Amino acid sequence: MYTVIEENILNVTLLEPKQKHPTIFVRFDELAEGESLTIHNDHDPKPLYYQLLGERGNIFNWEYLEQGPEWWKVKISKRIKGETDETLGQIAAKDLRKAQVFKKYGLDFCCGGKKTVKQACAEKGLDVTKVEQELQQADRLPASRPLPYDEWSLDFLADYIVNTHHSYIRKTLPDIKAYAEKVRKVHGNHHTELISIHKLVEEIYAELMAHMVKEEKVLFPYIKELVAAKSGEQPLHVAHFGTVKNPINMMEMEHEIVGKNLDEIRVLSTNYFLPEDACASYSLLYRMLDEFEQDLHLHIHLENNILFPKALEIEKQLTK
Repeated sequence: MYTVIEENILNVTLLEPKQKHPTIFVRFDELAEGESLTIHNDHDPKPLYYQLLGERGNIFNWEYLEQGPEWWKVKISKRIKGETDETLGQIAAKDLRKAQVFKKYGLDFCCGGKKTVKQACAEKGLDVTKVEQELQQADRLPASRPLPYDEWSLDFLADYIVNTHHSYIRKTLPDIKAYAEKVRKVHGNHHTELISIHKLVEEIYAELMAHMVKEEKVLFPYIKELVAAKSGEQPLHVAHFGTVKNPINMMEMEHEIVGKNLDEIRVLSTNYFLPEDACASYSLLYRMLDEFEQDLHLHIHLENNILFPKALEIEKQLTK
């Protein structure tokens, strides 16, 4: 048995097949926290990823350096203790370009943003190595100067959400509601899914109209008070709802209800596929629903993954 080792590189093609994984495991176990091992192979070592995850747990990072056609090179790094995977929401909050990868694979980074990539992929039966690779590639994409939501003060972010996303909902959702009813009446006999879609749109309308009022009258003003108290501009008064965690929990629950309704509409409409007999109103309804869903994903992301966690952190600091 021959092993070529140079600067912690292991060429596993020089090993007997039955010795490959055991040798890699020994070398991985010898790594100190933060150290890495690069393996060279003549085929994709993806099975090793799942074996390593199953037998050693989520204590490593996996990065493809080269992917064929002759060589596959993978850098395996041992995590530092206490270092955990970021959630979908945290990843999207830091770099919204990566949200496009999540959208591509149907991974919910807003309502389901508290899951890690591994958890979300496992639930959907997705190849986590492929998703993580595309996330790494997104780092190398040219920056498109996205809005720096994560850098804004919370009072500014709250106003932005109201002026941009709440305004969009108030302007657009009544029209969607009217078209859903109109299209149901005209086409519902031949396309029965439109009856369910109309009902779901009515539920979304009722939920969001009440939801926005609660945010604008109760939660967002209190978040602004937290910001002012942190900067020493004014003392923090005792809120009737106790900790800010209580209204945040309620808002996140309502986000999830609306998100599930939109998911159901997408399934019922087969991803907004138009039948041959679709009229202009039918086409407009599906286009508006699609655009509405895209806007709502960003809207909920800004709240669940940026505004709410930071508000909780400020309150924690103030009440120590």
